Amino acid sequence: MDESFLHNCLFFTTNRLSRAITKMAEEEFAATGLTPMYGYLIRLVNINPGISQKELAEKLYITASTLTRFIDKLEGKHLVERRGQGKTVLVYPTEKGQQLLETILQASKSFHQKYEELLGPEAARQLSENMKQMSEKLERQ
Repeated sequence: MDESFLHNCLFFTTNRLSRAITKMAEEEFAATGLTPMYGYLIRLVNINPGISQKELAEKLYITASTLTRFIDKLEGKHLVERRGQGKTVLVYPTEKGQQLLETILQASKSFHQKYEELLGPEAARQLSENMKQMSEKLERQ
């Protein structure tokens, strides 16, 4: 039976890419003690103290319930804190979360350098841009 359909299938190829890039990101973020998603969340909170949970969920392309679970975990580690402002919940970095920022930035930089080395800077940039544009098109349908 011909299995070439797997290599011509966007579902299969994006999942394959996702697994490879996730593994690489997890290796680079290991020094932070966090998964890459938690690292990027803390990075956003540090550069936007008082960001709303709604805005965080939108920026990270995750559901509100997933974000709530992430913030619960980060609050448990004393890295972020929530403050209510009317009906809006705002997220702030704690001092511990601020101190972790440099390690997160280094992990992010190392991750970026690693995939650029493998793919080439222009190919990495183009792949990211193409994926962003295609995601936007597919999300509009």
